[in-house]
Amino acid sequence: MSALVGLFPVALVLGVLTLRRTRSRGTRGRGLALAALVLGAVELVVAVPALVVALLAARSLQPLPVDLAAPRQAHARQLVVGSCLGQLPNDGVVDLVTVVPCDQSHVAQVVSTTQLSGSWPGQRAVDGAVADTCRLTQAQVQAGDRLVTWAPTRSGWRQGDRTGLCLRVDG
Repeated sequence: MSALVGLFPVALVLGVLTLRRTRSRGTRGRGLALAALVLGAVELVVAVPALVVALLAARSLQPLPVDLAAPRQAHARQLVVGSCLGQLPNDGVVDLVTVVPCDQSHVAQVVSTTQLSGSWPGQRAVDGAVADTCRLTQAQVQAGDRLVTWAPTRSGWRQGDRTGLCLRVDG
């Protein structure tokens, strides 16, 4: 039973101890000891990879530091104000991007973020809410800069993404 509630190490240890005891004393309980071993082993095989995946997923959603030392791949959800992109991905769903130190050549920089809340209002509403927060200065307009907005999609919203990004693309 302990293997069913995430205590597979206990199930494995008690299964081995009980199995030894039943062999040495000739007592009953060998079937339960084997069941504990099997359930503990099955949970170990399932739990360890699931834990690794969960830890990697959590790490991939941590915000990036603004002062990167070297270029790296990151999820768009990790970008913060000040993050610089080496290149813009094609239009459509954005997942992985190349983030570079801002003192290196880059094509865009995150200039603002928008935190959204509530239930899914629809893609047009989400896009509009993010676009409403994006502004260029007159000097940036004259330099030929433009804005690109990234808003959560419906599937991203379901996964907890509520952050819209406004990027300034160098002219």
